[in-house]
Amino acid sequence: MTRTFAIAASIAIAAAGLSACGDNAAEAPAEEQALAFTVDNARLVLPAVEGNPAAVYFDLTLGGEKNYTIRRADVEGAERAEVHEFSEWDGEMVMGESAPMNMTPGETVNFEPGARHVMAFNLSPELQAGGTTEVTITVLGGDKFSFPAQIQAAGEDR
Repeated sequence: MTRTFAIAASIAIAAAGLSACGDNAAEAPAEEQALAFTVDNARLVLPAVEGNPAAVYFDLTLGGEKNYTIRRADVEGAERAEVHEFSEWDGEMVMGESAPMNMTPGETVNFEPGARHVMAFNLSPELQAGGTTEVTITVLGGDKFSFPAQIQAAGEDR
């Protein structure tokens, strides 16, 4: 009987201790700071030739007070995506994958034809002109920012 009482008392004390811990756990955690990017004019332009990659163009502005380094881009409905830019190589302008890109607050980077852009490879047949897809930018450290992009046919005004 004494042993049963001791076990019951131990359980009651443990429950009281856990409920006290529960009060602290009930406090709302600090909100994670959302990435302060805004996007305008986002569009994915389908390739003129099936099987070729699509291009994604947009204007990306960083607000807030913190610098971020863009590490990669992903496009929903594409097997893979790469941030590309033009640079000079051996006296010629060539397109290739971009190095990570630092942005400072207040800066706007234009992803546009003939300059920096996102290439989307091996597209799903579900990506059709007139629809939308989601583009995700990943910054150094792994935080992500996603936004919708209108899907345009190859011949539409960019």
